[in-house]
Amino acid sequence: MAAQPKDRFHRGWQRWLILALCGIIALAMIAPILLMLLNAFKSSADYSSGGPLALPTSLYTDGLEYFWQRTQFPVKVWNSVWSSALVALIGVAISLFSAFAIGIGRVKGNTVLIGVFLLANMLPQEVLVYPLFTMARMVSLNDNLWSIVIIFAVIQSAFGTYLLSSVLGTFPRALLEAAQLDGASRWRILRSVVFPNVRPTLGVLMVFFFIWTWNEFFIPMVMLTSNANQTVPIALASLQGDRMLDVPTLNAGALLSLIPTFLFFLFFQRTLSRGITAGAVK
Repeated sequence: MAAQPKDRFHRGWQRWLILALCGIIALAMIAPILLMLLNAFKSSADYSSGGPLALPTSLYTDGLEYFWQRTQFPVKVWNSVWSSALVALIGVAISLFSAFAIGIGRVKGNTVLIGVFLLANMLPQEVLVYPLFTMARMVSLNDNLWSIVIIFAVIQSAFGTYLLSSVLGTFPRALLEAAQLDGASRWRILRSVVFPNVRPTLGVLMVFFFIWTWNEFFIPMVMLTSNANQTVPIALASLQGDRMLDVPTLNAGALLSLIPTFLFFLFFQRTLSRGITAGAVK
């Protein structure tokens, strides 16, 4: 008589070892967030006496109120959302058009162009910031959010073009030839044939472009000098003084800054998961 296969609850010690390792990794990933929550509602006296791991003696919300009022947090959130959303939309559009020309249009020197886009992604921001600031000042875009939108739309689209051109380079030629035989123009091929097939990848790029732009600090700090135009990361940096650092208020600010991106991930979670798994199914 053949032996019955073990069910999923009796697969040996390997299963429990993997589950234990996954639990440890998950705990290590959420530990900084838990520590931030613990210290965001703690007074400076509690932090000084008990340290970062001690429980607060009372629910302290003055740090949240202080950060909200001092940095004009709603204005900073709007600046970050406004600029990050525009960068995501414009960067994805530029990436799609450029990758279509390189991957499907087969322009001359496409290999060299892809290498240029790859090189652009490797350049550090410290190399770019001085010429970018000089050009923005020449066209009167210094201390203007549009300068951030233009700069990061171009920077992010370099990565998007490199990625999408590799994807479109393997696009089935039979679909393109069939569309051409039916009399479809290049714009119609892009809109009706290519776009529906790469839409999950474009969704992933849009999410990444939004988050990357939201977290940018160095170039916005140089380009945006007035308080009314600054973004959330710059508002967090304003809490750090030369000789004194209010850790509970900094944690409270980090908690408030995390909420918009957390809501963004919840809203686009299905888009992100579909884009990541789209390449697994033909």
